[in-house]
Amino acid sequence: MSDELTREIEALARRARAAAPAMAALGSKQKNAWLTRAVECLDEQKETILEANRRDLAEAREKGVDRVLVNRLDLTDKWPDMLQGVRDVAALPDPIGTMGEQWVRPNGLRVGRMRIPLGVIAMIYESRPNVTVDAAVLCLKAGNAVILRGGSEAFRSNHALADALRTAARDTGLPEDALLLLPTRDRAAVDVMLKQDRYIDLLIPRGGSALVRKVMAESQIPIVAHDAGVSHVYLDASADPDMSRDIVLDSKMRQMAVCNGLETLLCHRDAARTALPVALKALHEEGVEIRGCPVTCEVFAEAVPASEADWAEEYLAPLIAVRVVDDLDAALDHIRTYGSNHTEIIVTRDYASAQDFTRRLDSCVVGVNCSTAFSDGYRLGLGAEIGVSTSRVHWYGPMGLEGLTTQKFVLFGNGQLRE
Repeated sequence: MSDELTREIEALARRARAAAPAMAALGSKQKNAWLTRAVECLDEQKETILEANRRDLAEAREKGVDRVLVNRLDLTDKWPDMLQGVRDVAALPDPIGTMGEQWVRPNGLRVGRMRIPLGVIAMIYESRPNVTVDAAVLCLKAGNAVILRGGSEAFRSNHALADALRTAARDTGLPEDALLLLPTRDRAAVDVMLKQDRYIDLLIPRGGSALVRKVMAESQIPIVAHDAGVSHVYLDASADPDMSRDIVLDSKMRQMAVCNGLETLLCHRDAARTALPVALKALHEEGVEIRGCPVTCEVFAEAVPASEADWAEEYLAPLIAVRVVDDLDAALDHIRTYGSNHTEIIVTRDYASAQDFTRRLDSCVVGVNCSTAFSDGYRLGLGAEIGVSTSRVHWYGPMGLEGLTTQKFVLFGNGQLRE
C-alpha cells in the first residue's frame, strides 16, 4: 500500500479522535435536534441519494453481482423504514450520564457506575447502504464519533447518505468529523484502518464470514463481531402443527438475505410425521428446496439428501436443511456443533422443554414459540440496531444504544482516606 494512502487514513482516524470529546459532551437535546434535522436532510436530498443508489445498482448488475446482494443494495423499498429508524432513535432515552446501581462502602463512600461513550467506533459492513444511516445515528446518539466503511458496491449510496447526515450536523452544531467515511474503494484502506488502535476504540465488522475472519485475524483494535447467522427452529415432540408451519414460514420466508433468517429446521422424532410434514409442505409450496436427513427424505418425498456441509450453511436463499433428532438433547448438540451462536427457537407445548431449551443454550437470542425474525434490535425495542453481535465481549445479541457505551466508576465521598 502507498505511503499516501496510509497517511490519509491515519489523518482520518485522528480527525475522528479529535471530534470524540465534543460528541461526548453533547446533551440529549442537541443530539436529538441533529436526528430530527437528519430526517429532513435525507428527505430533501432523497432524489440525489436514490440516483446515486441507481448508479450503484446498475454497476452491480453489470458486474454480475448475485441477485440477493443486489436486492440488499436497493434503497427504494427501505427508505420509509430507514427514516422511521432515525425517528425511533431520537425518541429513545439517552443512556449517556445515567447511573446504574449504587452502593455504600463501610466507610460511607458511595460507589456508582455511569454510562459513557466508547469514544471512536469504526464499522465495516457490506451491501446494505441503509446501514450507513443506522450506524451513524446510533453511534452519535450514544456520544461517539464513527468511521464507516461500507461495501464498494454501495460506494456512491453510502457517501450520498453521509453527505445528508453531515449537512444536518453542520446545521445543528455537531462536529462534522464525528461522522466520517473511508474516502476510497481501495481495500488497502481497510488494512490501514485495522492498525489505528491509537485513535479507534472499537471495531465492528458486519458481513459475511470472509470479512469477519479477515478483520479478526488482522485487527489491532478490539472487535465486536457480527458474524454469520446459522439460525435454528426446533419442533419439539409436542409442537402444534399449525403453529410450527406459521413460525417456520415466517422465519424463512419473511426475508431470506438476513442473519436472523431460518437456515436449519430440527424436529423431534415424535413430531416427524405430524408437525414436520405440514411445515415442509408449506415451504415447498413457497419454492424452498428441502435438504434433509434420511428420515426427512422418507417422510417428505420432495426433499433431497443433505450433505454434512449443509448443517453449517448460511444459505440466505430458498434452501433449508432439515434434520430429525431423537430428543431435545440431540437438538441442543446439533445446534452447539453447527450453529453460529445467533438465534434459536423451540416450538413446544411443554413447559419443561421450553425451560430446558432456554437455559441450556448459550446463543445470543433464544426463544419459545415465536419467529426467528424477532432477533432484531428494532423488534426488541432497541430502535435501529447496529447489528447482532455474536461476540460475548463486550456485547452479545442485538446491539443498540447501550451496546455502544461503556461504564465508568464514580465515587462520592466526604473526605474519606484509605487507611
